[in-house]
Amino acid sequence: MSGGGGKRKKAHEEHEEHVNHERWLVSYADMLTLLFVLFVVLYSMSDVNMKKFAQLASGLSAGFGAQSVAFQGQTGPMDGSGNSAEIVQIDPGANPGDGKAGASNLTAKQQEAVKAAMAAESRKKASQNAQAAAKEAENLKKIENKIADALAAQKLLGSVQFVVDRRGLVVTILTNEVVFAGNRADLRPGGKKILDAIAPALVKLPNNIEVDGNTNQLNARTTFYPSGWELSAARASTTVRYLVGHGIAKNRMSAVGFSDTKPLIDPSDPRSITMNRRVDVVILTTLNAEQAALLPAAAGADNKLHPGQTSAAAKAAQPAGSTTDNKSESTDTNPTHD
Repeated sequence: MSGGGGKRKKAHEEHEEHVNHERWLVSYADMLTLLFVLFVVLYSMSDVNMKKFAQLASGLSAGFGAQSVAFQGQTGPMDGSGNSAEIVQIDPGANPGDGKAGASNLTAKQQEAVKAAMAAESRKKASQNAQAAAKEAENLKKIENKIADALAAQKLLGSVQFVVDRRGLVVTILTNEVVFAGNRADLRPGGKKILDAIAPALVKLPNNIEVDGNTNQLNARTTFYPSGWELSAARASTTVRYLVGHGIAKNRMSAVGFSDTKPLIDPSDPRSITMNRRVDVVILTTLNAEQAALLPAAAGADNKLHPGQTSAAAKAAQPAGSTTDNKSESTDTNPTHD
């Protein structure tokens, strides 16, 4: 009996082991059941009860204070437009936040107020620019007076002419044979004396300084340089190097060669041979572009080429308008220093 009891126990153990291997079917069946339920729910959601949906839409629409048009054959919000709201035309040239959007909703009085405010702001800015240009013109005139004083003390005032343009104060040094020899870029003693007089007035200025080299319009062949471009640039660079050696910071300096492209006077004028062959020391303005554009007008007659005015002459000139007129006339009558 012990043997028989042992066999029944073994058969029972084998049955339990078989049940354990088939338990995955329960999980698999549960998963299939859940998937079936999911698809049933999805199907039921897709089958919309139109009547109930219309009632819901009507209730929501009434709650928000608008008459429902859903499913009544009328145009509604779902069709791309409002029920009875005005369609606002959007200006394609207006940027978001630029103040143009919604301007059509302003009354005529409000629009006039906006225009007046914008005009007042524009006038205020123009007035500020004009005042800045006038102040800068005064400062540049004082610089001219200092340079003219130094040149007059060395009896060299006739070698330099002045003009104010949008770049700033232009100090024109007529080279001829005084500053540079023909076809050469080496400073002569006369040129060094002129720069020695000019340099002290430039050292403490906050302005940057540009030196422009120019040649005349003669079709003469350059001997030591390939063309007038190299010759004019070399003369400008020589002048910059000399001024830097006299205490002007080199990070304030720049040299530019223009060859014969920037004539001072008409090439047909006999004086152009000497006057267009020059070096310009430009004391650059600190104004912004809008303000600098007003600088020639603020300078008055000084925006024309004129001899330098000393400090004593500036104090004695009364009224200022008559002095500037005299300066303009003297530009045509006084010969340059050769």
